[in-house]
Amino acid sequence: QVQLVESGGGLVQAGGSLRLSCAASGSIFSINVMGWYRQAPGKQRELVAVKSSTGSQNYADSVKGRFTISRDNAGKTVYLQMNSLKPEDTGVYYCNAVLRTKYYSYEADYWGQGTQVTVSS
Repeated sequence: QVQLVESGGGLVQAGGSLRLSCAASGSIFSINVMGWYRQAPGKQRELVAVKSSTGSQNYADSVKGRFTISRDNAGKTVYLQMNSLKPEDTGVYYCNAVLRTKYYSYEADYWGQGTQVTVSS
């Protein structure tokens, strides 16, 4: 099976930094897109940052200039460097991957379990 495992969440004061990581494993043929979404209490899940296998990146307006997404050379691990954190960044951060498994020719979405990020004021 495909598995996405996140790490790096925690509690940090406003203005601080955190680095999230997500490693994909399993019967993976290729990963087109990896990225991060977050969900704050009472709000819908929103895109934070994504990066494709071609290097294309997309950030939510609210995190541009503060967050940086990156992937390793194999494309199976994605990182999110979060600087200048704000209380409104608080939420559960979910790793997302759009990938093709070794058994099917079509791409599908996979999600990690989520990691809590709490920014105190």
